Amino acid sequence: MPLPRATLETLLRARRLDRTLTTTMVAPDPHDEGAIAPTDVTTLDAHLGGGFPRGQLSELVGPRSSGRSSLLLQLIAAATRRGELVALVDALDMLDVESAATAGIDLTRLLWIRGHVLLRAGLCRDVNQRAMEQAIRACALVLQAGNFGLVVFDAAEAPTDAMRQLPFTTWLRLQRMVEGTQTACLLVGGEPMARSAAGLTIRLGHDRPLGSGRGPRFGTTLLEGLDFDARVLRARARREDDVRLALSTVAR
Repeated sequence: MPLPRATLETLLRARRLDRTLTTTMVAPDPHDEGAIAPTDVTTLDAHLGGGFPRGQLSELVGPRSSGRSSLLLQLIAAATRRGELVALVDALDMLDVESAATAGIDLTRLLWIRGHVLLRAGLCRDVNQRAMEQAIRACALVLQAGNFGLVVFDAAEAPTDAMRQLPFTTWLRLQRMVEGTQTACLLVGGEPMARSAAGLTIRLGHDRPLGSGRGPRFGTTLLEGLDFDARVLRARARREDDVRLALSTVAR
């Protein structure tokens, strides 16, 4: 015999799992810096309700050359400009420090945790699995330490098999650690990994062909920037919450 809804909700709250119920979620105030981490990209923040929600897992996903890295650097720069501490768990050790500084990131406020996942592991796939697990543990330690306004787990170029071997409970544990804090936790990947019930997914890509104005933007001889599309996805979204918008980056 199925449990009545009220009984089920009571049991979930007793186990601190009530955040999975959309009826218990209160929309964050876009003017409350304790609830929202703005990206400082005006067009994007307008569609995010002010920015990424704190105390939740959100995602930034897209293929290579989709604008993913450029937007990530912008998010980190925005957080350090607010005086926040940022932790970046860089699973493949791919951060270019010079590009980060050029993007406006205050490196004195950035904790960079460098991983060693191999893009081409060959027969040593167990090495990648251990490296990915170590990166996850590092992310968990940072969340437990607190005091970070933004924590990023960047596994964007990680081999697919290494990601798939991570148990789904991995993301549930991270969500439990970040819940109720003022930290926005962002997962960065080629494909969606996980998000909390109140988290967001930003999917980047080129939904239109290059001839229609999307993709690399060149001047006479040099790259001037990148035009790309962003799709904002919300858990259990209403149709009007699932939106697309065009964004641009500037080459420096």
